[in-house]
Amino acid sequence: MRIRIVDAFTDRPFGGNPAGVLLLDAGPFPDDSWLQRVAAEVNLSETAFAHPLPAGGDADWALRWFTPTTEVDMCGHATLATAHVLRSAGRASGTVRFAARAGILGATTHDDGSITLDFPTSSLTRVEIPEGIAAALGAEPVSAYDTSEDLGDLLVEFADERTVRALAPDFGALTAHSRRGVIATAVAEDPAGGYDFVSRGFFPAVGIAEDPVTGSAHTALAPFWAAALGRADLTGLQVSGRTGFVRTALRGERTLLTGRAVTVIDGELFSSPDA
Repeated sequence: MRIRIVDAFTDRPFGGNPAGVLLLDAGPFPDDSWLQRVAAEVNLSETAFAHPLPAGGDADWALRWFTPTTEVDMCGHATLATAHVLRSAGRASGTVRFAARAGILGATTHDDGSITLDFPTSSLTRVEIPEGIAAALGAEPVSAYDTSEDLGDLLVEFADERTVRALAPDFGALTAHSRRGVIATAVAEDPAGGYDFVSRGFFPAVGIAEDPVTGSAHTALAPFWAAALGRADLTGLQVSGRTGFVRTALRGERTLLTGRAVTVIDGELFSSPDA
C-alpha cells in the first residue's frame, strides 16, 4: 500500500505541516483500530485516509483524519495534502469533494499549483478569559472566544506578535481549557511583512503539543480577523518552528483556505488491513 508524507501550507520541503496520506481502494474504510495504528506509526499530527466514492453522489472521496492517539472531526492541512496527492497521482483535477465528519469539503487545484479548501466557517462567542489560561500559556490574553462544538478550540488574542512568538505553554495545564485545543493569535507587527496576523496552535488533548500549521484553526481566525481588520481576504502566518502561510477568504458560512504542498516521502506500507 502506497503512503506519502506531504508538507502542507508550504512551497518547500521540511516546512509547513507534514501529513501522512493513504489512498485506499473503493469500499468501506478498514477497521478503526488499523487506521489508528497506522496513524500512530506515522506519528505526525494527522494522517489522512481516503477512498473513492461512487460517481453521481454529493462527494467524490470519503476522508478521515487520525492523530497518533485519536480521530478528529476536522483537519485542514491533511485535506490539503490529500488533494495534492490526488492531483500529483492523476486521480483528480479541478475541484474534489470530500465527505468527512465536518460535512462536504471542497478542494480546488489552481494552475499555479496552489490549492483552495472550502470549509465551514467556525462560530465565535466571546467568553471571559478562563482562570488559569495565562499561567498555562505563559502570558496574559486580552480576549478569549469559544469556537463552539464545530471546532472545539479556545481562541485567545494577545496584545502583540512578540507575545505569541514567546509563549511557553504548560501543555498538561492546557488540556483543561478546551475540547480540542487552544489557538493563540495577534495582529501582525509589520503590516508590510506579507501577512496580517500570526497564530500558534496547541492541541495536547488530542496528542499534539504544538501543531506546525493548523488549517482548521483558520476557520475561526478568518472571521475573527476579518471583523477586527475590516477585510474578508487575509493571510495568516503560523509561527511554529516550521511556520507556514494560510491565505483566508471569509465567504459567510464558508471559509476558503489557500496554500501549497510538497511531497517529501513516497513509499510503501507493509501492513494491510487484513494482516
